[in-house]
Amino acid sequence: MATTSEIQEMFFRRILDSRGNETIEVDILTDEGFGRAAAPSGASTGAHEVQAWPEGGPKAGVEKAYDIIAPTLRGMDALDQRAVDDTLAEIDGTENFAALGGNVTVATSLAVARAAAHSLGLPLYAYLGGAFVSRLPRPLGNVLGGGAHAIGGTDIQEFMVFADGPTFQDSAFANAKVHKRVKDLLKKELPNTAIGKGDEGAWVAPIKNERALAIVADAAKHVASEVGFEVRPALDVAATELWDAKRKAYVYKDAVRTTDEQVAFLEGLVKDYGVVSVEDGLAEDDWEGWQKLTKAIGSRATLVGDDLFVTNPTRLERGIREKAANAILVKPNQIGTLTRTVQAIQMAHGAGFRSIISHRSGETSDESIAHIGAAFGCWGIKTGAVGGERTAKLNELIRIEEEV
Repeated sequence: MATTSEIQEMFFRRILDSRGNETIEVDILTDEGFGRAAAPSGASTGAHEVQAWPEGGPKAGVEKAYDIIAPTLRGMDALDQRAVDDTLAEIDGTENFAALGGNVTVATSLAVARAAAHSLGLPLYAYLGGAFVSRLPRPLGNVLGGGAHAIGGTDIQEFMVFADGPTFQDSAFANAKVHKRVKDLLKKELPNTAIGKGDEGAWVAPIKNERALAIVADAAKHVASEVGFEVRPALDVAATELWDAKRKAYVYKDAVRTTDEQVAFLEGLVKDYGVVSVEDGLAEDDWEGWQKLTKAIGSRATLVGDDLFVTNPTRLERGIREKAANAILVKPNQIGTLTRTVQAIQMAHGAGFRSIISHRSGETSDESIAHIGAAFGCWGIKTGAVGGERTAKLNELIRIEEEV
């Protein structure tokens, strides 16, 4: 009997994310398929990303999903992802999913894709086009930080590590080793200070930015010598959070920097500590600054636009045209549907930009981004180094690696 992928039933529920906040989970049933997906949430959000929830929050989002989305999508073919996603955009009717909420639509979109894949007996990455996957994205693990993810830590939001081992499994294990090594170094540096963790499981300590980077670089070098492959530090500056529009400067606890000074500061960090990747080194609308940064160090480091691009093909097109950044951070709930997410990835790759599929600081155990990263050949996956909701993605990629 032929497989049918017509959407029969849809269920929407509020669940908890890793910060204890409400988010949405969606179930899609076809005659021979089942798909489930959940939406994460961010603390450091870009001004240009879609609106996460309609007025009234997650509860209103679930109600709207039952009232509007379910009766509209019921009967549609789950295999026609573009038609489903276009329909979600049409019934929302706004430019930023303000009516339904981008978290509602992206969870629905991903659940439909999962149901379609299941109806064909395929894992999600293979259904999305990953039949020729040969090398999986390498993990960027957050090991030390502050900013909006950990009050009381560094100004710079995330000090990460990027391990480029012979396998994904080797790389993920190396990142975890660095996380442990960083704790040991912090305890030695601050013997009488409590060392805590932030939203993504990274260590938090009252320490200056450059000293934090030195510790992470030292830990990465130590682990690299142990495992026998490259392990390097990476940064998420989250510079929009530091930007003071009135002063036209980036304001740190111990310094105030103009755009040119910020560029010089980051150039020095890349040179002195071997930083492999810098995310959001400048504010989300400092296009001229991004051009200067790209010209200065774009040949030596991956310069990643998160708040700059917010997974939006229109903003990415401008970045490509103006040579601002050379990589995009991809967060499906920033743009609202799987179709738009894939458009951003494909546009980036077509222009020679790298892509990094990413979690959010408020996460769930959903591992869809692992499949998207594998299917579309993302350079990296940003998903933390420890924590159940983070390791869910890492462990799923270890399983995928066994298959491919």
